[in-house]
Amino acid sequence: MAQQHHEMTAGETLSVYLQDQATDFLRSLRLHRESSTDAAGAEESLEAARALRRASRRVGATLHTFRPLLDPEWTESLRPELAWLSGTLAREHAYAARLERLLGALHRLSTPPPPTPAPLPSPAAPPLRGGFPPPTHPSQLTEQQGGGLMGGGGGALGAGAAGAAGAAGAAGGPRSAAPTAPAAAGAVGRRSAGRWGSPRSGEAENGGGWAGPQADGADTSRSRQSGLPAQAPGSGPAKKPTGPLAIGAAKAAALLERQLTLARTRAHSAALQAFGSSRFHAVADNVAVLASEVPLRAAPDADLKPLAATAEQHLAEAVADLPLLRAGHPYNAEALVHGLAAETAPEAQDAPWLQVRSLLRLHRYAQEVLLGEAPVDPRILQAGQALDLHREASDAAAAAAAAARTPRIAPATAYALGVLHADQRHEVEAARFAFQQAWLREAVTAP
Repeated sequence: MAQQHHEMTAGETLSVYLQDQATDFLRSLRLHRESSTDAAGAEESLEAARALRRASRRVGATLHTFRPLLDPEWTESLRPELAWLSGTLAREHAYAARLERLLGALHRLSTPPPPTPAPLPSPAAPPLRGGFPPPTHPSQLTEQQGGGLMGGGGGALGAGAAGAAGAAGAAGGPRSAAPTAPAAAGAVGRRSAGRWGSPRSGEAENGGGWAGPQADGADTSRSRQSGLPAQAPGSGPAKKPTGPLAIGAAKAAALLERQLTLARTRAHSAALQAFGSSRFHAVADNVAVLASEVPLRAAPDADLKPLAATAEQHLAEAVADLPLLRAGHPYNAEALVHGLAAETAPEAQDAPWLQVRSLLRLHRYAQEVLLGEAPVDPRILQAGQALDLHREASDAAAAAAAAARTPRIAPATAYALGVLHADQRHEVEAARFAFQQAWLREAVTAP
């Protein structure tokens, strides 16, 4: 059977990809202009802006990777404009995501963990009460056991009653008087009233606490079983902590919301101005030309694979310069030291990772040109997601540090922002660890 479709040349493959992306760009632009001003229209406008950014990134990256096959003057004039447009449209979404990330982290850090519930007693073995074994009535014992209880164990009964009375006398304070010998004998096996205070009043039915006050330093069997510290007398249920972080978290959240909301509003205004500028119209005209005809350079023996391999080689070299051995540990204390620097420039140790993120995108988009609709390697996707989280956490930590430099803020607010900054730097290290795991797994399993 004769072959119906001939194999496309390098120029045709590149032209098809660029024309598809340019078509997506123009379609998203039309959707953005036709979106209404209500809530549904605002969501459509945001989705159209994301599609515009996505198409702009892919067109710009393809022009960069395969520029030897394209008209150099046209390529060098369009690439910076696409980068400007993509960056302008990305700021508003970045500020909104950063604010949501920081507020969620503040809520997580300032909210105490829920108390661990007490384990349910096993039906086969009744729970201990007051540290003593469950009561056993003498009538349940055999005659021989009963004799042993009264003979040898009778001393234990007497010692238990005497010990309970002695403990009550030693505790002193406003505790009720120690029970008499018959009452103490009845209390043995239930709870030592002299040691543990007054018995609980209807606790099994009402779930309440002690009927009477407890002595200082007294412990309870419930706190022992659940592993929680005993509450102070009359303190009631556990309350939300009122430490420096809990006090300053609300003010820190208000400060971050005010600063990032203002930045988001300015980014939104800048995006609207960009859409109405002559610069944007020039970019749209060039993309419209690209959708109809790609300005290729005359190169009959052109090949896309060497250019894509060059992009992959640049990525491998940049990854080789990363401290992957240090990233193999999920915590790096030096990140906090560098993160508290006074200058507002990006972190010195974050710059190589951001460079790898850009090169990874170039490699992924080059693979899209070569493979078409074929799925991308999931390891590349995992590494890209880890680096995206790395950038988000790094920017969030920088925003927390910038907010902490605000003049005349309360010490509790500055403390909460410092804890928030450390938490985001930990997220940065976790993202580096995830990238290291994904990248080394790819290197090991590659044939």
